[in-house]
Amino acid sequence: MSLARCFNVDDFRKLAKKRLPSPIFNYIDGGADDEVTLKRNTSAFNDCDLVPSVLRDVSSVDMSTTVFGQKIDMPLFLAPTAMHRLYHHDGEKATSRAAEKFGTFFGMSTIATTSIEEVGNLTSGPKLFQLYIHKDRGLTDNLVERCQRANFKALCLTVDTIVAGNRERDHRTGFTTPPKLTLASLISFALHPEWTLNYLMRERFKLPNLPHTEKDGQSIETSVINYINSQFDPTMNWKDAEYVAKKWKGAFAIKGIVSVEDAKKAVDIGATAIMISNHGGRQLDASMSPFDVLADIVDAVGDKVDVILDGGVRRGTHVLKALALGAKACSFGKGYLYALSAGGQAGVEAILKIMHAEIKRGMTLMGCRSVKEITRDKVIFRKK
Repeated sequence: MSLARCFNVDDFRKLAKKRLPSPIFNYIDGGADDEVTLKRNTSAFNDCDLVPSVLRDVSSVDMSTTVFGQKIDMPLFLAPTAMHRLYHHDGEKATSRAAEKFGTFFGMSTIATTSIEEVGNLTSGPKLFQLYIHKDRGLTDNLVERCQRANFKALCLTVDTIVAGNRERDHRTGFTTPPKLTLASLISFALHPEWTLNYLMRERFKLPNLPHTEKDGQSIETSVINYINSQFDPTMNWKDAEYVAKKWKGAFAIKGIVSVEDAKKAVDIGATAIMISNHGGRQLDASMSPFDVLADIVDAVGDKVDVILDGGVRRGTHVLKALALGAKACSFGKGYLYALSAGGQAGVEAILKIMHAEIKRGMTLMGCRSVKEITRDKVIFRKK
């Protein structure tokens, strides 16, 4: 199997599974507890059908949309995800370059393996930084200030990761960060020599945006899960979110909202966007899927903020259904991480090319010449 034989997200997933050691693949692929929410994030789209309009001139289709005050060339962007260096030795360098090539946002995680400054200087494409509130508020402030200096276009505050989710696959496979050769993982690393040699011989695994060390003097890189549980602030509240919004002074999103009540509060504290998300089903299992709550949140606050659907997107038609319900755009994580694992920058470009083609083809077949024409009457829900 090769990139040339990958025609959809599932194909990239299969290729990633072949190329990655089991602990690394399952870290991307898995969710919390019974993975009910992980599966529902995608299956929710199946409860909704598209309603095409025919006999319309669709010789020209405009896929552009505006989010975070920035016009992008397609209504899909790369969600912030952690530690790209685990999946391919080029890490965030590969993903940010691919996003720039397709004229869309690159989302960068606090727990990235490339620095804010390096990504800021690497491309001229629009960039979104994903922030966590730390117990050390000086570190939180420093991250915001670094993003301002690096000319990031938007900031999103992730609010659904007070503690790390219970990802049982990681317990079974012996996943650690950085990866270690243990009895549980040794065979898998040995069976994937290309990944293992690239990991060992190329740039060292590091988390340059988190300069702190644990009390015992060990690097925080010894355990990201422990870092989340020990350094993220469980007292985080709406006043903290409002503080960050005011400090940032730009396009600001709350990521991790799945209720109308919280969406309204986000508007009240000055958010300019909402990323409807349950962290890819990796935190609270049995949480609502983003698509299931999208219409209600759009109806409540869609005229005040950009509403972005994050989670479960695997097809261009998923993006079209979200747009029809009022989302300004969608973001996805697993889809491009599979592709990054399968082929680095070329892999990410390949999946973006496929998603771009699926969205454009879908708009054409629906009789929609622009994103603005994808309206609520273009979808119908099946009766349950």
